[in-house]
Amino acid sequence: MQRIAVDMDEVIADALGELLARYNRDHGTALTKTDIAGKWLWQALPPGGQRQIDAYLQDDRFFEDLPVVPGSQEILRRCSERYEIFIATAAMAFPNSFGSKFRWLRRHFSFLKPHNFVFCGDKGILRADYLIDDMPYNLDSFRGEGILFTAPHNVNDSRYRRANTWQDIAEIFL
Repeated sequence: MQRIAVDMDEVIADALGELLARYNRDHGTALTKTDIAGKWLWQALPPGGQRQIDAYLQDDRFFEDLPVVPGSQEILRRCSERYEIFIATAAMAFPNSFGSKFRWLRRHFSFLKPHNFVFCGDKGILRADYLIDDMPYNLDSFRGEGILFTAPHNVNDSRYRRANTWQDIAEIFL
């Protein structure tokens, strides 16, 4: 059975949407994902804005209640009937995130086995046939086939096969 490794943030969990909502609420702004297309969030913020984003990400409950990316649950459930599915999330940058990410995964992807949740740094260590990720640098070191899941920061990257939605993932794997 082939293996698919799937990133969490911006692939199955909408962390960017939550960051924008919190930043807009706290600063009286109205930034959208469209406003930051082709940039990293910190590049669209005024000086000092990155410190606020970092504070949100370091909060040990930030990842607890993120919105689920539409279609991800249904498509991954169907894929799990044909493939081994692993969730591979780069938790090392935010060490306080482990508990909340684990609880979030158990709540929203309970059909996956918890031992298939991989908390890692460098995703080049993963042994899977495919990696679905929004970060091109994670795909750079991955030995299988990388599939770039569209997010504002990667819209100008054309080095990998791209999936804009979970329906695109279904067309690739189902």
